[in-house]
Amino acid sequence: MADVASNANVSVTTVSHVLNRTRKVAAPTEQAVLAAVAATGYVPDDVVRSMRTVGTRMVGLALSLSLNPSFNELILSIERSLTLSGYSLLLTDTHDDPASELRAISDLLARNVDAVILAPSARPERALTYCEQRNIPVAVVDRILPSLDIDQVGSENVESTAALVDHVVHNGHRRVAMISGKTGLTTTTERVAGYRLGLERNDLKFSRKYLVSGDSTELGGRRALQSLLELPEQPTAVVSGNNQMTIGVMGAARAAGITIPGDLALIGYDDFAWADFFSPRLSVLAQPIDAIGDHAVRMLLTRLADPDTPHRKVSLRPQFVHRDSCGCVEGERGASSAS
Repeated sequence: MADVASNANVSVTTVSHVLNRTRKVAAPTEQAVLAAVAATGYVPDDVVRSMRTVGTRMVGLALSLSLNPSFNELILSIERSLTLSGYSLLLTDTHDDPASELRAISDLLARNVDAVILAPSARPERALTYCEQRNIPVAVVDRILPSLDIDQVGSENVESTAALVDHVVHNGHRRVAMISGKTGLTTTTERVAGYRLGLERNDLKFSRKYLVSGDSTELGGRRALQSLLELPEQPTAVVSGNNQMTIGVMGAARAAGITIPGDLALIGYDDFAWADFFSPRLSVLAQPIDAIGDHAVRMLLTRLADPDTPHRKVSLRPQFVHRDSCGCVEGERGASSAS
């Protein structure tokens, strides 16, 4: 603990308060202590003792509870798979922030979880290193990290998003915009790449003015559409990068007197429970949430049984759900490659 204190330039007492939550510590100080813990590889004595005993049969799940409604379905899927395998689930919120993510992982490991499932932030390196230093297996879900040799499972994003562009172009649209998600997330990068691929293979020139960030939030989606509607040549079709932004687009269109799909075709990534009850009903890509959760659990259980098993990266194809917001009849849809 002394090494951690020295690294963070605080007292040993402050380190103890941060790790044991015995007293509130200023946020910058807490982050400095947690970063020092990760850098030094410090493991509290109670965790060391637990590592010498039988596992807890408990898996930690760390993700942002507010960013994406689809995560609620993912939590249920993971919990169901773990229960069937005799494990319990311990859930913590990362707030999609690297510092909070490290705190969340630290809390999970302090509770002696056997393994961790992580939907990573834009910069998850410290959290992943923290687990690696303690020999805690990790499975990454939703946002695949191509450069890391670690168990990962998520949806295929590039070709699937390109197929959404195919769909609206097939139905006559030439000015196709995209509202992209939070910068730095691999899902955002991949879906933007898919958007550009779709434009390219339909002989449409990419225009930076038609690519606007919605920051993966409802408010961001609303503001993004408002900016697109201010363009001299407004888009006639919009691809939305996630369900939160799609809701924001619907609200902004209604406020501006824009009809969907009459004035603007809308098609998005992520299905959600009430998408079929909007007016118009939303045409979307539905992620295979149950399969993602099941794969993540099986990856971890395999690694717990055999730590030397090769790491796997699994990319699952989402399903196109044709409804009304894209403005075409089902028999004429052009996104069959996304099905």
